Amino acid sequence: MFTGFPEAALHFYDRLELENTREYFTAYRHVYDEAVRGPIVALAEELEAEFGPAKVFRPNRDVRFRADKSPYKTHQGAFVRVGEALGYYVEVSSSGVRAGVGFYRADPDRLAAYRSAVAGPAGDVLARLVADAVGSGLVLTGDTLKTAPRGYDRDHPRIDLLRHRSLTLMRDHGFAPIIHTPEILDRVRADWRAGRPVVEWLEGALAV
Repeated sequence: MFTGFPEAALHFYDRLELENTREYFTAYRHVYDEAVRGPIVALAEELEAEFGPAKVFRPNRDVRFRADKSPYKTHQGAFVRVGEALGYYVEVSSSGVRAGVGFYRADPDRLAAYRSAVAGPAGDVLARLVADAVGSGLVLTGDTLKTAPRGYDRDHPRIDLLRHRSLTLMRDHGFAPIIHTPEILDRVRADWRAGRPVVEWLEGALAV
């Protein structure tokens, strides 16, 4: 049963940011298991009936092709996959809890399909869905081009959406006292529900 994220979870990541070593992680593995992994697994299980099973990510970073060789992630995430790099997300870190929806990566074919859908009549639907989600308190984020993508007019009425190379809608719950209580479960559920129409639109648009 999910009861909230203990303050120990935030303290664990506070220190990990300063001492990102195997020695620290090994010494405090019990804190990670009890205050971080255990609660996020329980949270995911509570949401599974409505949204599907979540993948709880490993704490280790893939450092094979990175200049930064820090061995551990400084947050713990869980992701319900709807499509390739598309779905529902929640994480806890030293900054607290945040949750959201969307797609965080698209290969060229899927990105082309997304932009084609946005530029056409279906784009009006996405614009309304995004506006509704933002109205609920989610924040539109994602990687965007600084100018119009090739083949599209910079004066297109939906140019802001066309510039996206990834599109996410997130809410940062931060250090709010509710993150230490079961109430954060209801907040994450509400965030995911608010973003679900966008996820469903993107599922169709990105299917290539």
